[in-house]
Amino acid sequence: MSTYVVTGGSAGIGLAIARRLGRDGHEVVLAARDPERLAAAAESLRAEHTAVRTAALDVRDPDAVTALFEELPAVDGLVNNAAGNFACPTVDLSPGGFKAVVEISLYGCFHASQALARRLIKDGRPGAIVNIVATYAWTGAPGVAHSAAAKGGMLAFTKSVAREWGPHGIRVNALAPGFVPTESATANILSDDEARQRMLDMIPLGRFAEAEEIADATAHLLGAPYTTGTVLTVDGGRSLGVSMHARADTPRPAPAGTGGD
Repeated sequence: MSTYVVTGGSAGIGLAIARRLGRDGHEVVLAARDPERLAAAAESLRAEHTAVRTAALDVRDPDAVTALFEELPAVDGLVNNAAGNFACPTVDLSPGGFKAVVEISLYGCFHASQALARRLIKDGRPGAIVNIVATYAWTGAPGVAHSAAAKGGMLAFTKSVAREWGPHGIRVNALAPGFVPTESATANILSDDEARQRMLDMIPLGRFAEAEEIADATAHLLGAPYTTGTVLTVDGGRSLGVSMHARADTPRPAPAGTGGD
């Protein structure tokens, strides 16, 4: 049994990743800011017979993050899933808003990754890190320049430390998920049926991602022994772009398995 720390692990994609790792027989350490949500998430995992620990901390606090990795009896890997985001035109974005998002996503990734690497190198053990990024880390996207800057930094960080820590047996990869309609994401992005359809029309596979599919891909990267420094995109083809010759009214075939004509 391996032990994996999952930041932002109390809900959404992070909790789905923890649940998948638990089903594979691993111990998970959920790290997040809200103690009540952490307790509820841990209870749900224990009901499924997952060995789970919790750590109520802010990934922006390097001392708290370092203490977590030093105090664990053993640790084998990390999923940097903690993130902050909100939609805002860049001309209206406050310095504080930009700073908060970058510090949670990028600084948090650095703090946790460095703490894990120091622990693994000290213990003489290999390990694995998966950083949850976004396709706009390389495509860019209007309204989320602060998050795109953070995720772009995470991607560059992933490739840099994969080279640096590879000789220690520490693999570092990134995963760029498609849109998962979690409760918070749905409330913030899918404001109405028209907005939902506009998003679906940009996805070649014709549907949104399920949290379990992102969890499966994360588990794959954690366990892939000869893969490091790469980014795995799991977005249904959304980031492939749209043909300049495509007609807006081109009919879409029903997604496979939906029973459509």
